[in-house]
Amino acid sequence: MRYTVLEEKWKEAAAGVLPIAAIVGVLCFTIAPMATDLALSFVIGTGLLIAGLGLFFYGSENSITPMGTEIGARLTQSRNIGLILVLSFVLGIIVTVAEPDLQVLAVNVPHIHTAVLIITVSVGVGFFLMLSMLRILLGIPLRWLLILFYAAIFAIAFCSDAGYLSVAFDSGGVTTGPMTSPFIISLGIGVAAIRSDARAEEDSFGLVALCSVGPILAVLLLSFVYTATGGEIAAADVTAYAHTVALGTDYLHAVPHYMKEVAMALSPVVFFFLLFQLTILKLPKKPFLRIVIGLFHTYLGLVLFLTGVNVGFSSLGLMLGQALAEGWTKLLIIPVVMLMGYFIVAAEPAVHVLNAQVEEISAGAVSKQAMHVSLSIAIAAAMGLSIIRILYAIPILYFLVPGYAVSLLLSFFVPRMFTAIAFDAGGVASGPMSATFMLPFAFGVCRAVGGNVLTDAFGIVALVAMMPLITVQCMGAVAKMRTVKPKEPVQPAMYGETEIIELW
Repeated sequence: MRYTVLEEKWKEAAAGVLPIAAIVGVLCFTIAPMATDLALSFVIGTGLLIAGLGLFFYGSENSITPMGTEIGARLTQSRNIGLILVLSFVLGIIVTVAEPDLQVLAVNVPHIHTAVLIITVSVGVGFFLMLSMLRILLGIPLRWLLILFYAAIFAIAFCSDAGYLSVAFDSGGVTTGPMTSPFIISLGIGVAAIRSDARAEEDSFGLVALCSVGPILAVLLLSFVYTATGGEIAAADVTAYAHTVALGTDYLHAVPHYMKEVAMALSPVVFFFLLFQLTILKLPKKPFLRIVIGLFHTYLGLVLFLTGVNVGFSSLGLMLGQALAEGWTKLLIIPVVMLMGYFIVAAEPAVHVLNAQVEEISAGAVSKQAMHVSLSIAIAAAMGLSIIRILYAIPILYFLVPGYAVSLLLSFFVPRMFTAIAFDAGGVASGPMSATFMLPFAFGVCRAVGGNVLTDAFGIVALVAMMPLITVQCMGAVAKMRTVKPKEPVQPAMYGETEIIELW
């Protein structure tokens, strides 16, 4: 049974990676030829990515999610608000440090040291996870918090360094990935059980939404105090291999490096889990061992994932973007990237969970298929807009300000639940493929047209996270119209000519 579940996770990972690999293969054999050694490295990287993501999905489902649920339940039993807030802050930091999407983004940001960016983003998530718990406990409407914080974000954005803007909004998208999202959602559901009112379950949504705000604010504030440093984009380090032995040696040398990095990233999670186990949780032997084994699978999956991404996957994405943006193929780049965007969201496992959740909440007024199509169109449009922005060097605020203004305005016309789900969907849609392939692809396009990587190429994840805010809330408006039945007109009473009518 265990291996059957693991096989399912590998199938989910393959469904997310193979469509992109197939599109890349067609392009490489037709209009965008690549060097043989680079293509072979991409094939190996694709295999490692599938194997790593499958193990990671399986491991996090058996370790990170149960940990969040158990800790949330124990915190609920304590009824200690101070303890809940402090532990939420700490747990938000240590789980975000181990987020694979954040690791990929951080090594590709050239002007901020990798450790500085990861710590800054993690503190932002921890602080806003604490605020999210407080919102659940006090029943504060999510809409007003989102309006307040996004108003603050854009006020600061207009005053901050342009080189930090796109990176900040991308950070908000990648942090709520496959590691962070399951943990904070399960933690929130447990804490929401403290309240017994009708809206307690409804308020358990929106944690991902608020935790996406934290990194944006944190990185924008970092721009005022941090001195930018010179550096290289990891995806830009394209290695030429003389033969297959050199290629294999490069992968083998990378494995110990990422084993050490992942061990350092996961060690705080393991330490705090063991501490909770000895003091608060005290789980029986079987559930405890299941979480330990799940953490091992998570570790192994992260090692394979990061090795495949950084050695073979991202580099070809950069070279492919550069090749397509040169010559007559520049005319095809927007439809190609929109096609990739459609398949990226269609294969994201968390999107299917979200679609089923919306269908259940709306009592069938919004079907899973309708949600699926709306999200696919949204991400395809986000990818197309990202490339247009790079080709014509359009500032990202020209897209983000009206986009978030429309999203927040829609929150006044749709049910509260759909606003929370919509802002959660932004984090769900910006999954591993956006950071591992589409971001390096954007780097390549930017390099080909001579653009500024910091202001133009970064921001693709930000637009992916923004577009579902509009489409999901539009689906909520449709659901609201379908559930409100028009009143039947009252027919006037008919009386005969000789009928006596008493007026008192």
